[in-house]
Amino acid sequence: MMKMTTNKFQKVTVGIIFAWLIFFVFAPNFLVFIVSFLSKDASNFYALPFTFENYTRLFEPLYGTVVWNSLYMSGIATILCLLIGYPFAFIMTKINEKYRPFLLFLLVLPFWTNSLIRIYGMKVFLGVKGILNNFLLSIGIINEPIRILNTEVAVIIGLVYLLLPFMILPLYSSIEKLDLRLLEAAKDLGANTVQRFIKIIIPLTMPGIVSGCLLVLLPAMGMFYVADLLGGAKVLLVGNVIKSEFLISRNWPFGSAISIGLTILMALLIFVYYKANKLLNKKVELE
Repeated sequence: MMKMTTNKFQKVTVGIIFAWLIFFVFAPNFLVFIVSFLSKDASNFYALPFTFENYTRLFEPLYGTVVWNSLYMSGIATILCLLIGYPFAFIMTKINEKYRPFLLFLLVLPFWTNSLIRIYGMKVFLGVKGILNNFLLSIGIINEPIRILNTEVAVIIGLVYLLLPFMILPLYSSIEKLDLRLLEAAKDLGANTVQRFIKIIIPLTMPGIVSGCLLVLLPAMGMFYVADLLGGAKVLLVGNVIKSEFLISRNWPFGSAISIGLTILMALLIFVYYKANKLLNKKVELE
């Protein structure tokens, strides 16, 4: 009787998950895909006939520049998150276990606040009369305020600020699972700290590194509100173009085509990660 109840519960749970995926993931994306082949209409946003023009426009130099700019800024933000997040995650694993839950709580605490509000706070922090400039002026490092807002630097800072926890969490998970006996064995064999880090720690934590990079890189390309608030009109991400096509130009078919193009790009990056991870695992097994 207990087994039958458990099986029913599992079936209901799986059914709910599938229903959620169908209605809130697959169906909306399928509709966006269909709309991307339609034509722009002034009254209904989209209409027949079907056309490939929306996809051919993606290869225009303007949109290629936007995609490249998005990859460039997202890539820099990802590298910075990795450089900051790896030592942070490593230190967390060395702290007494009873304090780790509190540190993890502090790490996820910003998620309790809307990211838009946090970016407004960052705008105040980076402004000409903001906290950062006032502090630097007060200690004499600068003689006049630094103009950080409305630059690519401000956008990258905002992306790092929002997405750093997404890098730290998978890194922490990978580093925590490290077999310390391997490090001790390497030390006994004469490997110094740098050699142990390069030859053992980095390869064994590579899944966490790649997962963290994907969790930062992919969302960063679509965070249009970060570019809007911190970059002004001078900095554009792919997300800004999509927002503009849907809300300003009212060209839903072209906005849908850009969205599908971005989705395909993200899928390719995930596929590359999957293949690279398989090759890495085979290499580790052979060694």
